[in-house]
Order: sequence, then structure tokens, then C-alpha cells
Amino acid sequence: MLEAVLVGFIFAILLVFVGRWFRGPIAVVAALIPIGLFIYFLLNINIISGGDVVYESYRWIPNFGVNLSFKLDGLSLLFSLMITGVGSLVFLYTAAYLKGHKYLDRFYGYLSLFMAAMLGLVLSDNLISMFVFWELTSISSFFLIGFNNDSKASRQSALVALGITGFGGLLLLGGALLLGFISGTYEISEMLSQSDIITQHPYYALAAILIFGAAFTKSAQFPFHFWLPGAMKAPTPVSTYLHSATMVKAGVYLLFRFSPVLGQTELWHTTLISIGAITMLYSAIHIIFRTDLKGILAYSTISALGILVFLIGIGTEAALIAASVFIVVHALYKASLFLIIGIIDHETGTRDITKLTGLRKVLLPVAIAGFIAALISGGVPPSIGFVGKDLIYEATLHSNNAVLLTALAIATNALLFYGGFVAGVKPFMGQLPQKFEKIHLPSPLMWLPPLIMVIAGIIFGIAPGLIETTFAQPIVNVMFTSAEDVHLKLWHGFNLVLGLSALTLAVGTVLYFLLKPTHQKETFISRFNFIAPKDLTLKLSEGFEWFGHIWTGYFQNGYLRHYLSIVVGFIILLLGYLLLFDFNLNIDYSSLARITVYEIAIVIMMVIAIVFTVFTKSRLAAVAAMGVVGFAFSIFFLFYSAPDLAMTQFSVDTLTVILFVLVLYKLPTYLKLTNDKIRIKHGILSVSLGGLITILILKVLNEPKNTEITDFYAENAYKLAHGKNIVNVILVDFRGIDTMIEISVLVVAALGVFGLLKLRLKTKDKK
Repeated sequence: MLEAVLVGFIFAILLVFVGRWFRGPIAVVAALIPIGLFIYFLLNINIISGGDVVYESYRWIPNFGVNLSFKLDGLSLLFSLMITGVGSLVFLYTAAYLKGHKYLDRFYGYLSLFMAAMLGLVLSDNLISMFVFWELTSISSFFLIGFNNDSKASRQSALVALGITGFGGLLLLGGALLLGFISGTYEISEMLSQSDIITQHPYYALAAILIFGAAFTKSAQFPFHFWLPGAMKAPTPVSTYLHSATMVKAGVYLLFRFSPVLGQTELWHTTLISIGAITMLYSAIHIIFRTDLKGILAYSTISALGILVFLIGIGTEAALIAASVFIVVHALYKASLFLIIGIIDHETGTRDITKLTGLRKVLLPVAIAGFIAALISGGVPPSIGFVGKDLIYEATLHSNNAVLLTALAIATNALLFYGGFVAGVKPFMGQLPQKFEKIHLPSPLMWLPPLIMVIAGIIFGIAPGLIETTFAQPIVNVMFTSAEDVHLKLWHGFNLVLGLSALTLAVGTVLYFLLKPTHQKETFISRFNFIAPKDLTLKLSEGFEWFGHIWTGYFQNGYLRHYLSIVVGFIILLLGYLLLFDFNLNIDYSSLARITVYEIAIVIMMVIAIVFTVFTKSRLAAVAAMGVVGFAFSIFFLFYSAPDLAMTQFSVDTLTVILFVLVLYKLPTYLKLTNDKIRIKHGILSVSLGGLITILILKVLNEPKNTEITDFYAENAYKLAHGKNIVNVILVDFRGIDTMIEISVLVVAALGVFGLLKLRLKTKDKK
């Protein structure tokens, strides 16, 4: 499996060097990558449907429990086939849709990168490696959504999508670390056996909320849904691949995968049912107010994702069977409709449904595909959509609050029926406008992929047993240790579920004939944008930006003295807080050395030099006074028998004075950057910090001494390094590398200062 994941990454890298070959007719060859992977996963169907699981693990960072572990079971096989199967058709479609595009090779590179990341995500059995692939899908989708980067709208949509899904990735990382802390492992397989421990842990609620956040942002659940309609600015192959079959379902996959670990609790069921129900109904209603075909599909996708979350929240065996079948249903009809709309947009130059009629006369195969896709979307027999819709009602009827949940499901499905027929049927009905009479059927590479998918939708509907043993049963086996046998049928006889299906079709048909898409409706709904999550989020973002300007303007105003004041002030606050609650100073004056008259004289000299430095108006005099302070320190070292330190201090202070004088020589003569008020403030900060440091030093003197390190150096300085001066031996032998690096830094800094001093800018460069 590792090889299957790496193939996409390797192909994307190779395109950097041989990309020009894939800008012409040979571009279609790129589809061999997903086709080969699709065949590879098809070959595993017999193994998985037989009840086995394929597992691989490679050591990555074993000390932290992070491995490249991959698991192929019923759930990951379904998503892998969807990623590579839909991916194969999208790769073929792209060769014709973007034919002649100068960045076609780059597009294939992004697409391959995304496909590989998605495969890694659904196959990962280690939470940390899953997080890595999760974030790679966000990054690669950012490039895909913003592919038309000369468009401001595309760039903005890509940034919004990255912001929301990237934020979800951070939540996933937090959840992964927390679950790793609770269970002691990052392997999802091992967490399964600790489900009781995890759900009863005090941090369970926090871990579940983090996982919810990751799933809801990725799968566009309310109130994070608004990034998905915006992402429709991407080219149609991207919309097809990311938003119908792969990325937006990653959140659903995450909830599926963690249902056996985190599920079966009130928090889990209530949250998922509530968010799923709000999302599916809210988005389905929005379909009525849209005129852009991609916008209609975007909101119907969000609604379908809400249904999946809703079913996972119900959590019964029937609900999870319905969810697993509906994933297939949605992938087939939604990917087809996206590709069909791409053809319409490609040939007519518009996606405005109010302007599109009669296209069946010039795009007959596309019209057939659109009609069948609408049947699947609406759940009309004998399509797989009918089977999926029946399973949803079967699940809601056997749940708690059956009446309410079933009513919500009927309302949503009726609106999805309406949306599917508006997108798949309406553009082809009626009279063909004169401006579209010269349209020609595009390359078969464009209309065959949607036709293949909708035909598959009819075949699966007539023979649902094909997905019964391959997907539905293995997935249920993953979710329940004692799962019952799954039996999918097209016809269950005359019962309540059939009646509800008939009601849904009747309501959907009425809606289709009564509700015509108009721009007036779109204008009407736009009046409520001020309370929409998108606008509220943008206002929140603007608030953060305003706060960021205020914060940056105060803390980073460009004055070095201001930065130093903030740093010193923060240290004073920390030390002051520490001493406020732990101030116990007992000074043993007998242990202190006697103060001599020479030391008093030096201190007086230092104080005078400091006061002179602060209040003098001459820069040169201030530098000289600072030098006096440094030299006074050197004398203190001499008093305490440390001539080497005294010489070092003397050298450093001499060099500092020289450098300051050189810098002052280059500064403007009359530049007033300070005043008495600022000097007094800095004086208070300095005295406060100095006083606190003095108190800390006195406290340190009271602490018991550990001379272990001193004894080590005293014993080994001469024995190991042949040096009698311990300080010198430490500097040049025991920590010689550190000293060398420090000296290198100083040399680099000195060269930089020298370069600045010798800099001669032209007048125009100074501006």
C-alpha cells in the first residue's frame, strides 16, 4: 500500500522535469496512474469481502509511536476505489477540458499530489501520519482551487478553503495527541480495543469535540460550510474530484473510522444528528435560491454530506448501511453532474440556468447522462439512488424520534430531487436558443466519463448485490463486531418505506414544476447575508485584523528602545509575581565579604557615570560614561582575584565604546529621539530590574550549594585538558564548539557592522 500512496507523489515530482510532454496530446497518458491504482484496489475486493484485512506498517519515528501504518478494510477500500475510480475519469476528462492550457502539466501535478494524499489519509492506521496526509489534502486542494490564480475570486476562495480546512487539521492534531495520551498509542486499530477506556476518560468530551471540529470543517458542515460554494471557482475537474468524491468526504470518513472508538455515547449521537440535520436541511433550502449550476450542486453536496453525518449520528447498523450505500450514490451522480455542467460551461460559456434550454438537440449524449444522473439524484427506480433513499428511511424509522427524523429526511430528499433535476434535466429541455445552435459535441473524453458513472448507477440499482458484499457488508463488519448479514434489494414490496419514497418523488416533482430558478430569488436571499456564517466569519476576521494592527503598532513600532522596555517590563512582572508569593529573604551577613572603602568609591563612581549617561545631552559623553561603568566592573573582578575576567571585561567594553563611537559618527547630527519623560521611565525600569536581580542573587546565596559540577571541572581540568585555569579550559575545551560558534557569530556581526559603515548608497536608493 505504501507504493500505491507514493506513486502519486512520485508522478507529481517527475512532472517538474518532464511536464512539457504532458501539455499536448500525450496528456491523456497521465490517467494511467489512477487507472492502475484502481485496478490494484479492485484486485483486493475478494480479500476484503472475504472478511480479511490487509495491514502494513513501516517504522517512522518509533520513539514517539509514529509509524507509517496502512490498513485496507471495507471502509478504506470503498474510499480508495472512489478516489482512484473517479480520479481516473477526471484525469481523462481533464485532457480534453484543459486541452492546450499552458499549465496542464502543473494541473496534473497538483491532481496527482492530491490523489496520493487522499489515499494516504484513508489508508493510514496511525493518527499522526493520517494528520500529515490530511494537511497535504488541504495544501494540494489550495493549489487546485486557486489554479486560475490570475483571478482574485479564485485566490480568495483558495485562501478561505485553506483557512477553514487547515484550522480543522490543527483540531485533528489536537485530538490525535489527546487520544494518544489517553490510550497510549496512535494506532487506530489498537484504540479499538480501548473504546470503553477512552469514552469513560475525563478528557473524552474534549477529544470528541476536537474530532468533530476536524470532520465538520473538512466536510463543510454548518457553520463551516461556506468555503465549499466559494471553492466552485476552481476548474470543473477540481470541483468534480474534490467536492463530490474525495476531499469533502474526508470528514465523513473520519467520523466513520472513529465511530467504533468514540461512538455509542450521548455526546456523539446528539452532536452528529443535530449538526447533520441542520446542515442537510439548511443547504437543501439554499438550492431553491441559486441560478448558477455549480452553486446548485455545491449546496446539494453540502446537504448530502449533512445526510451522511446525520446517519452516522443515528449510529445503528441500518443507518451505517444506508450511509455506506449513499456514499456510492452521491459519488456517482454528483461527479457526473459536475462533469456535465463542465461540458455545458465549456461549450456555451455560461452556467446560468435561466439562460440554458434545449441543449439536448446539440449535446444528446450529455443530455442522456444528465437525465440518468437526475434520476439517481432523485432516488427514482431502478437507480441506486432509489435503494439509497429507501435505506435512509429504513434507518430513520427505526431510530429514536422516528417521526421528526424521517420528516427531515423526506424534506431534504425532496429538495435534492429538485436540485438534481434542475442541474441534470432543465438545461436540456425546451427550445434551443439561436446562439447555441452552432454548438458541437465535444471530445468523447469529456462526455464518456459521466455516461460511464450514471450507467454504473443504474447497474448497481438493478443489481444492488454487487455492492452488498463488496462495500456494505465489509463496512458494517468494521463498525460492529457482531454485524448481521446485509441484504440490499431494489424491491421490498408495498410497505411504509415505499410510500415515503413515493411521497418524496411526488413532492420533488411538484417543486420542480412550481419553483423556477430566478435571479429575483437569489437577490432576495442575499439580503440575509449579514447573518450568514460566511459574513459573520469575515467580520470576525476583520476584527482580528484590526486587533492585529493595534497590537503590532504598539509592540512593534520600530523603536529598539521600545522593544527593550517591553522585554524588561515583562521580566519585571514575572519576577515581581514570583517574589510576591515567595518572598522569604534571610541574609547571612557573616558569610558576606567585608565592604572596603575602595569598593564604595568604585560604586559611587559607577552611580555618577550612570546618572550622567541618562541625562547628558551629548551622545559621545554618554558613550564615554558607559565605558566608565564597564571599566569599573573590571576593577571589581580584580578585587576578587579574577584578572582574566577583568581583562576580558576591559577588552569588551573598550570594543563596545569604539563601535558606538563609529556608529554615532554615522548618525544624523540633530536627531532627538528621547526626552526627560522617557528617560525617567527607563530609569524606573532599570532600577526595578536591578533591584529584583539583586534580591534574586541574595536568595540564591541562601540556597544550599551543589558543588558537583565545580568539583568535576576542578578534578578534570588539568587531567583531561592539561589546563590550570578552569574557566579557560571550560571555554576552549569542554565547550569548545560552543565557544567557536559564539566567536563566529560575533565575527559575522562585526563584518555586518563594518559593511554598514562602508555602505555608500546612491540618492535614489536612500529613498
